[in-house]
Amino acid sequence: MPSVALHSPSLSGRAGWSLFLLAFAHLILAIDFTIVYIALPEIGSQMGFSGHNLQWVIHGYTVAFGGFLLLGGRASDLLGRRRVFVAALVLFGVASLLGGFASHPTTMVLARALQGIGAAFIFPSTLALINSLFAEGSERVKALSVWSLFGSSGLALGSLLGGVLVSAFGWTSVFLVNVPLTILTAIGAMVTMPADKPRTGSRSFDAAGAATVTIGVTLLVTALVEGPALGWTSNLVLSAAGLSLLALIAFVLIESRGKAPLMPLTLLRSRNLQIAMVLTAIFMGTFMAMPYFETLLFQQVFGYSPLTTGLAFLVPCLAQAAGTQLGARMTQSLGMRRTVVSGFVIGAVGTAAIGFGIWPGLGYLAILPGLIIASIGQGIAWGPIWIAVATGVEEHQQGVASAIASTTFQVGGAIGLALLVGVATSAATTTPASAEMIQVGTRLATYAATIGITIGALLAMLLQSPATQGEQS
Repeated sequence: MPSVALHSPSLSGRAGWSLFLLAFAHLILAIDFTIVYIALPEIGSQMGFSGHNLQWVIHGYTVAFGGFLLLGGRASDLLGRRRVFVAALVLFGVASLLGGFASHPTTMVLARALQGIGAAFIFPSTLALINSLFAEGSERVKALSVWSLFGSSGLALGSLLGGVLVSAFGWTSVFLVNVPLTILTAIGAMVTMPADKPRTGSRSFDAAGAATVTIGVTLLVTALVEGPALGWTSNLVLSAAGLSLLALIAFVLIESRGKAPLMPLTLLRSRNLQIAMVLTAIFMGTFMAMPYFETLLFQQVFGYSPLTTGLAFLVPCLAQAAGTQLGARMTQSLGMRRTVVSGFVIGAVGTAAIGFGIWPGLGYLAILPGLIIASIGQGIAWGPIWIAVATGVEEHQQGVASAIASTTFQVGGAIGLALLVGVATSAATTTPASAEMIQVGTRLATYAATIGITIGALLAMLLQSPATQGEQS
């Protein structure tokens, strides 16, 4: 792992170990996000999934993750961040065990949904713990750079690890590998992290708000992931979208009148949080949607095996790791706003270069420069976006603030992937699509992602950076 400022006094000792465990939990979630893609063909053939139902191995996780994030963030604020973090790790490990031994499609989708719920409680807890354990400023920047490094590396590492595990041990290994990792992380957290402080006063969970937002976001993500396959005017998609709208309207009304709201609407007055919510959605819907298309390109056009596909993601993984380190240094010297803008601009240039390299007769080496540049830009922008989320937010609201941005992150991913898939399939003139059509579709999706990333760069210019050494506002 590239050098990070773990030698700083503020990141040493128990604080350093706590940070490592939080970053490692982020790594587990990031790996799990991509590792299952590699195993999908084997899961589908061995468990008897239909072509359409197979996508629910992915969507079961995505829907539950997006739907429970706000509840997870609020739970960490009210019940104790270490307590929720440890319990969620155990749930994630148990769900992974269930997935590894699943023998029926229904059991597999249930296991993935339980993984998604566990992840929805883990992710905002990691951010809230970092934001409460490390003071705002250079100390938090360093801590978030470590967290970002593990997460961004895990996204690409998941493809590599998935290829190795599936080739050597079969699809069950991509689930079972999580079990010892989550249990050891939970034990480590109990030993090294400071105990949760006793809370004073009442701890209302806002059950009505939790129910309406969970139902609303779950139905919204369901509509978004089913739309491309069933059609946007299908009964299921229209019903899910309509019920989602009603539930979310009810949620806003409940939150505006409640004494102890799940999501205090006053948080949305923060300009940085408003912009960061949009940026996380764009980030997920562009940068993190591209591996889906790249995997298809590698396997169906280049003819790569799962293992070779994983190896093809190794260079981007290293580039992302380098980008997170560069982003941490840039944040210290240039400030959060300029660093986020730079990351998106570099990412847009790299993504466009990927598109320019996707042509008949050209192979992996033609897109490699673009992959490297885009991955560096992605790494640069990732950490400072979450600094923007936390900046100016009260300590007792860090969990829910992280959850709000995490929710837009997930919803943005579903919207972005649906849009990019629509752009890609618009080029298909044969069924199933030929290798040439896959190339054309992937190239068009890449150009569309470039436009989205460019919009992100423009929006990032509106961020307000906290005063940091060397920054000129």
